[in-house]
Amino acid sequence: MNYIFKISALLLLLSLLSCKKFLEVEPKDAVSDQITIVDKLSAETALNGAYRALASDAYYGQKFQFVNYLRGGDLGWGDSRTVNREFIQNNVRADNEEVNNVWVAIYKTINLTNHVLARVPEINDITMTQADRNRILGEAYFIRALCYFDLARTWGGVPLIVKPSINADDTKGITRSSVFDVYNYVEKDLEQAELLLPDGTNRIRATKKTVWALKARFHAYRSQWGLAESYATNVINDAANYTLVKPFGAWFQANVVGSKESILETAYSSVLTNTHRNSWLPPERGGIRSWFPVDSFVTPMNDPTIGGTRKVLIAKASTNLWYGQLYYRSPATDPSYILRVAEIYLLRAEARAEQENYTGASDDINAVRDRADLPAIAVTTKEEAILAIEKEIRFEFFAEPHRFFYLVRKDLLDDKLNITDPNKNLLPIPNPQIVVDHSLAQNPGY
Repeated sequence: MNYIFKISALLLLLSLLSCKKFLEVEPKDAVSDQITIVDKLSAETALNGAYRALASDAYYGQKFQFVNYLRGGDLGWGDSRTVNREFIQNNVRADNEEVNNVWVAIYKTINLTNHVLARVPEINDITMTQADRNRILGEAYFIRALCYFDLARTWGGVPLIVKPSINADDTKGITRSSVFDVYNYVEKDLEQAELLLPDGTNRIRATKKTVWALKARFHAYRSQWGLAESYATNVINDAANYTLVKPFGAWFQANVVGSKESILETAYSSVLTNTHRNSWLPPERGGIRSWFPVDSFVTPMNDPTIGGTRKVLIAKASTNLWYGQLYYRSPATDPSYILRVAEIYLLRAEARAEQENYTGASDDINAVRDRADLPAIAVTTKEEAILAIEKEIRFEFFAEPHRFFYLVRKDLLDDKLNITDPNKNLLPIPNPQIVVDHSLAQNPGY
């Protein structure tokens, strides 16, 4: 087969995979991956497509993040468009278009990894070493694990689609697996990724150490505290490559990318941009300020005994309106931070507290506090630790999607956000998905 045709066909496939709605993740007339993924270069190109999908606007570029951090209680709505106000109010409708956009984006990413995982083992190319093959497969397993993890914590049980799909009919009739089964599949993919990926440090692609970081988070979500602590320690002990950089803003200010704070971040360029900044910045800085930090957050964030130096995450416009400035660059090349060292310390603090190691939990909490120029504290009970960690998450990850998930896991939604309906723990299955495939059951309460 002509080499140029093969690469052109692959690029066509990736383009088509990115434009079709719902679980119809590839049009009926799309080129089969049996034609497109045939050698090392085309396999790398396909894997790059999966990373681009991970960084897309509807996934980690912006929308997966905001449908979760807007539910965290510290943001107000500043735009005339009301669809995203539903997240702030924690009253999300099943026909919310952004819920559907995120669902579609994650399943598109999964389908791209499924194509890689199906074809790469069969490639016969003398330029592809076994190490190359293992790495490509390991990265695809990692991305798919992250996708299903994000689906499960956002929607609960979801359809497990683990084979490449060519048209919409390929995925119809696949009912929702239980959240237990989805998490088991995530663990299986993470095990494969850890087995196949090389050591080393890469902040925009998965390595074995990236798997350790996600495993620390994954096992915390499953209340497997010994494993969560162990994998977090693996990352923290690699202090030459992963550390809490000081001063606080050094991991994102001055257009920095790939700091030692970052375990995994998305990458953009002046051509492939991240539009997240537009939603945060005020008009005087080129944005539309769709949402903003509310006064009940701004006041403690600016208190040097509470927010510490983390106050650099927010700023005041000339109109005296506050806004977030984690995303600020022009051109819009701000990374999205999927895994950060600060989270790993707080995950280990949580795991240690759950195992009644309060001294160790205090040490980890204080590592995060010290980086923000805050004094040390001591937790002596599990309840104290849970609340202390929540407080750090609230200010440390103000513009990242962590607080709401923590409140769900620790049964704090009522206490912190006055949410008493447990059905609000999960988002609704998007109505367009149910219209396309009646085998999908809606979440309770929607």
